[in-house]
Amino acid sequence: MRVSGYGQTGPYSSRPGFASVGEAMGGIRYINGFPDQPPPRFGISLGDTLTAMFAVEGFMMAAYWRDARGGKGQIIDAAIVESCFSMLEGALPEYDKCGVIRTPSGTGLPNVAPSNIYPTQDGTYMVIAANLDAMFGRLCTAMGQIELATDDRFVDHKARGNNDAKLDNIIGQWTSGLTMDELAAALDEHGVVHGPIFSIKDIAEDPHFQARDMVREVADEQFGTLKVPGVAPKLSETPGDIGWLGPSEPGQHNSEVLGALGYDEDKLEELRRNGIV
Repeated sequence: MRVSGYGQTGPYSSRPGFASVGEAMGGIRYINGFPDQPPPRFGISLGDTLTAMFAVEGFMMAAYWRDARGGKGQIIDAAIVESCFSMLEGALPEYDKCGVIRTPSGTGLPNVAPSNIYPTQDGTYMVIAANLDAMFGRLCTAMGQIELATDDRFVDHKARGNNDAKLDNIIGQWTSGLTMDELAAALDEHGVVHGPIFSIKDIAEDPHFQARDMVREVADEQFGTLKVPGVAPKLSETPGDIGWLGPSEPGQHNSEVLGALGYDEDKLEELRRNGIV
């Protein structure tokens, strides 16, 4: 397993790499944010997480291939910049065949409407995603403006995309007259995809996250009881669990692990003296 900034081959392979640069060179930072503003970074090290996921996928594929093909292993080469690049959907063929360079689109997506954030009466925002024709019809019913579903400006996906600013303004006028709870109830009643923008406080207190065991309390020898994210995805036959949060000190279990591998105490002391463990 080899995880690096740029991979084990190619002209950049000898460079050190971090998620910040992988996100930039992999293209996802270029399309983040708002037009005519410097491209901001995500609030997390997304490149690190993506690369870890690709590395695990590679490990699973290699293990399956090994078992199916009689025991031959292979090297897994996961790069941060490639993991980020792989998230760009159709950006490369769009550029190749149409010369289109995707740019930041703010709170929505180009030519996909309605799919944006909309203000509420109590100063919050609700994400509403009703870009499919049937879903848009249900939204129009919830709004009490069913005539919008047959309006030439909004009659299908292409028309709504071409008139997204007008449509967002109409929906925003409606949502701004309702509280978050009232808006959620109206959208739930008509089966419209929606959701609030949660902070970590909202997630920690949300009954759905709790019911799904995604907010777990685990005992830690240093911090006591600690809330941590649960395990995803959920497997029906072999569900994952959290046994412990790892050692509080680096190398805490060196003697136990290396002893199980046959290292005696003299050899362990030699490794310590040489700064190996």
